[in-house]
Amino acid sequence: MDVDGVLTDGSIYVAADGSESKRFSVLDGLGIVRLHRLGIATAWISGRPSDATLSRATELKVGHVILGRSDKREALMELAAKLGFSSSEVCYMGDDDIDTPAIEWAGIGATVPDALPSAFAAADYMARRKGGAGAVRDICEKILAARGAAGPG
Repeated sequence: MDVDGVLTDGSIYVAADGSESKRFSVLDGLGIVRLHRLGIATAWISGRPSDATLSRATELKVGHVILGRSDKREALMELAAKLGFSSSEVCYMGDDDIDTPAIEWAGIGATVPDALPSAFAAADYMARRKGGAGAVRDICEKILAARGAAGPG
């Protein structure tokens, strides 16, 4: 999945010393943890490097973090090949123009309610919640339900 605008509301807070912070939803975090418990691989692909993103990914034990890649389709395809997945076995969630090719390539493409028009047009599913406010959790719950594992745990 994309990070800014999907796992966050797209805001980046920059301090005077140049450090940045981001706001992540705990709802999304628990959804990701539940996917991991079922052995489902997760990946974050961001067009920009970010220590805040890396810190949150490390905390959640996200197995694959790709930062500073603007060609997200290529990054996603490379990761899928490395893991032995075909496009039909991949779900990708993004919200911006640079996410659109990855959304189109994935077997299930998802977006958020406040995404750009190209992401809407490419997506198979739109989360009920906005980016940074549980949108990823919405997708996680769909995946868990399809695996018969929805609910607490």
